[in-house]
Amino acid sequence: MRALVLVLFFIASASGFAQPAQPDYAREKRWADEITPAILVGDPVYLALKSGHKFLAIYTPNATRAKARAVVIVVHGMGVHPDWNLINALRSQLPEQGYATLSVQMPVLAADAKAESYPALFPEAADRLQAAVTFLRDKVPLKVAVVSHSMGARMVNHYLAQGGTADAWVSVGISTGVYLQPETFKAPVLDIYGEKDFPVVLKNAALRADSIKRVRGSGQMSIAGADHYFNGAETELVRHVKRFLDNATR
Repeated sequence: MRALVLVLFFIASASGFAQPAQPDYAREKRWADEITPAILVGDPVYLALKSGHKFLAIYTPNATRAKARAVVIVVHGMGVHPDWNLINALRSQLPEQGYATLSVQMPVLAADAKAESYPALFPEAADRLQAAVTFLRDKVPLKVAVVSHSMGARMVNHYLAQGGTADAWVSVGISTGVYLQPETFKAPVLDIYGEKDFPVVLKNAALRADSIKRVRGSGQMSIAGADHYFNGAETELVRHVKRFLDNATR
């Protein structure tokens, strides 16, 4: 009898450990409360999932006199927010180049969570991206592109592989260094990475280039001297993103 109880205990314990990671909505809220009062460029908006959960996005209209070329969804990496460092540079500088932007809060885990736990959040990430696309297509009659960084690029990869839509995609330093199901990509892809990027990103650069070469309008480039976070190279990154989007969304 005691042996049976122990077996049932271990089964229950294993079952508990096997539960998929859940988004940390409290962490999201703390960030939203912290960053929204300090937003100087753009306006906070809240989008909703079918579950009813609302998440932060920051919409910034085209800052030039000309009509916006397109609108760009900006997707951050693991465990950060839609106004974080590199993401702030992309979302605020692209409007100066003729693009509106929508920087979206993606689902996050607790601060000590490992990267291998994040794929459990990819279905919700895809739902958020679809909510962003729907919001933009209702708001502005423009093409919708996506610029994503690191883990955010993996989330966009999942979204596109599951049938999601975008008119162009800029993937910056995808954190696994590879694309999954690239045969499903229908829009032009620009793969960008830093010369001093993470080893896995550098190691698989040729593999990524080969996987997107059949997607018309796609390409790859490395930015000299840049690290994974493009510290000090943000403006150069924006310049190359603009050049690609000018061609991909015309």
